[in-house]
Amino acid sequence: MNLAIPGFDYRRTAVCDGVSLNAAVGGEGSPIVLLHGFPQTHLMWRHVAADLAADHTVIVPDLRGYGASDKPAEAGPETYAKRTMAADIVELAERLGHRRFALAGHDRGALVAVRAGLDHPEAVSHLAILDVVPTLDMWEVLHGADAAVAFHLYLMAQPPGLPERMIAASADEFFGFFLDAWTKDAAAIPAPVRAEYLRASREAVDSIVADYRASAGVDIEHDRADRAGGGRLRMPVTVVQQDWGAALGYDAEAVWRAWAPDLDHRLTGAGHFMAEEDPDSIVKALRDLLAR
Repeated sequence: MNLAIPGFDYRRTAVCDGVSLNAAVGGEGSPIVLLHGFPQTHLMWRHVAADLAADHTVIVPDLRGYGASDKPAEAGPETYAKRTMAADIVELAERLGHRRFALAGHDRGALVAVRAGLDHPEAVSHLAILDVVPTLDMWEVLHGADAAVAFHLYLMAQPPGLPERMIAASADEFFGFFLDAWTKDAAAIPAPVRAEYLRASREAVDSIVADYRASAGVDIEHDRADRAGGGRLRMPVTVVQQDWGAALGYDAEAVWRAWAPDLDHRLTGAGHFMAEEDPDSIVKALRDLLAR
């Protein structure tokens, strides 16, 4: 790890046998955990974390398989199931002294956060989701030519071997494509940060693919079981996203309200990397959530 969030301490914490997470920790007050997306690391929260640390304990980990956290080999679908990754985060918070905490996630981290909210409602007091829909709904709203926007989901859903080799053969071009295509304000990801994202992703191809592969299999199974069994996010939930509903032909707020009865749904004019492109709006959304 070559870059760090200024003023934050870094810790490695064991969360289960053979897996430790790297996390930046700063501030004092009620705890909030921030989970990053793809193809990024905890650094995507650098602006938001610094602001929230004025009156909160802010915990910003690299997810299992990403950044400076451990990257266990994919032994089966459960290795990178969101259920497993969510359990990592709950254990991390508890080992840092917090049995109950607010949780915010972006992109892949948001899917982990949703699973944490469903599996561990006693631990998650408030939940914020940036720019996704739940895994099951994600696959249901992608169809026809419009699904080309999510080509990487289909590539990384393939059995082990081919996607890893294809991506590793042009890793910087592959991961860099998303950093460029999904950003409306290129200056929001300055060159040193972009280089760090590319380096970290290049060194984690197998685990990143395993994370995505789980979302085409075991994660769908878990979501289906919750939908059928009435599983819901019972804590206050804020969702901030681009207008994907209009782009792909579905009602994004309705999708979320089916999972989260206590919902604040917001649209943003920023790009996908909104915590870097418009951090003030994300901080406001989080502070509004924590006040509910």
